[in-house]
Amino acid sequence: MKYISTRGQSPALSFSQILLGGLAPDGGLYLPETYPQFTDADLTAMRGLSYADLAFAILSRFVDDIPAADLKAIIDKTYRADVYAFTRAGQNAADITPTLKLEDNLYLLSLSNGPTLAFKDMAMQLLGNLFEYVLTKEGKTTNILGATSGDTGSAAEYAMRGKKGIRVFMLSPHKKMSRFQTAQMFSLQDDNIYNIAVNGVFDDCQDMVKAVSNDAEFKAQYKIGAVNSINWGRIVAQVVYYFKGYFAVTQNNSQKVSFSVPSGNFGNVCAGHIARMMGLPIDKLVVATNENDVLDEFFKTGVYSPRGSANTYHTSSPSMDISKASNFERFVFDLVGRDSDKTRALWTQVDSGNSFDLNADGYFAKIADYGFVSGSSNHAHRMQTIRETKAKYEVVIDTHTADGLKVALAHLDAQTPMVVLETALPAKFEDAIVEALGQASERPAALNGIESLPQKFTVMDASAADIKTFIANNT
Repeated sequence: MKYISTRGQSPALSFSQILLGGLAPDGGLYLPETYPQFTDADLTAMRGLSYADLAFAILSRFVDDIPAADLKAIIDKTYRADVYAFTRAGQNAADITPTLKLEDNLYLLSLSNGPTLAFKDMAMQLLGNLFEYVLTKEGKTTNILGATSGDTGSAAEYAMRGKKGIRVFMLSPHKKMSRFQTAQMFSLQDDNIYNIAVNGVFDDCQDMVKAVSNDAEFKAQYKIGAVNSINWGRIVAQVVYYFKGYFAVTQNNSQKVSFSVPSGNFGNVCAGHIARMMGLPIDKLVVATNENDVLDEFFKTGVYSPRGSANTYHTSSPSMDISKASNFERFVFDLVGRDSDKTRALWTQVDSGNSFDLNADGYFAKIADYGFVSGSSNHAHRMQTIRETKAKYEVVIDTHTADGLKVALAHLDAQTPMVVLETALPAKFEDAIVEALGQASERPAALNGIESLPQKFTVMDASAADIKTFIANNT
């Protein structure tokens, strides 16, 4: 299995060769040369597997340069009940991603039972163990540079803290995460963790990461790695829970399932797209945005028009406060027939601050073939959805999951199960939950008082030069 760049000007590489990096040298994103295909017989054989066994069945198709026994050991070490123990009452931690039935044909896929209470743990815990394995085997070290709008940062830091040969430099928008999210990251005192609060929005942080990644000399000298969803390892790990969710709500492979996915950087729903391309019987992939509705605008009009920092809103679902969706390039590459010249031309426009329109070439008309639909939500919608979900189902959901549920309800089909992907546990967004319900939601006892812990972070302007200097001075 070789991996190619969406922009077509980088050599094809193996899984381990692209694992530690983010962007390809040509600025594109890595994808497999072809997607492995799962037949009806394959799906039947996979039903009933434990999460770890299911993950191995899928990931082994993408990883052929790590011995199977080693890959299986890494996966078994990752997906354990004690790691994903923060389940709702009545759910089994051994399921890793339990499914909660809200009503007929409407389900919630619990993805937030890991150590940082967010779906990002599902991939990041695996990535941490893969990084440590590859670095140890090759006798190397790496400096992870990442950007977060809320949950990626803590998930990465908890996965990488104390890992041999790894330093983490995590950029986040200053004062634009929830108090809980901020405390999860900034309270870590590990010597290999560096938190940088950037004066700006998430897109400024992401631009800084990309600027450093595009400096080939600096990237090589300081061994810069990536944990954002531009990293292929993150995406492929997330493919697994689409299969798990599908099997949980169907009896046989003749039944299609739709998934509603709260979307910011497009990584989570991109994993669903890849699962569908591999043969998982997915009907609709519902892209649910908040007030930063660039993706919703595209799926309704065919025009992709990213916004600048000044026009990116700070909302009560802050992990989705993104106006430049990095992983969108992966889907567009498939949409345009894997034409790297076309993809490169489109993103040359985007990187120059412009939009593009896929109507003229007829590509927009093909979107229906990939199952994508979309919708948006706002603060009033998510407050109402949180209240109604609690009243109707006795279930408390976080603000991002509320966006996913609100948009899912507009796309329900009586014949097709709809699975809403949970983003985080509501405890991470206590102020919003109190506003919606008049009281805070329950949080794991181990995380009580986290906001009062001492915090360690550095404030920085949005400058690629400044973060390079910071990395150099701390390496």
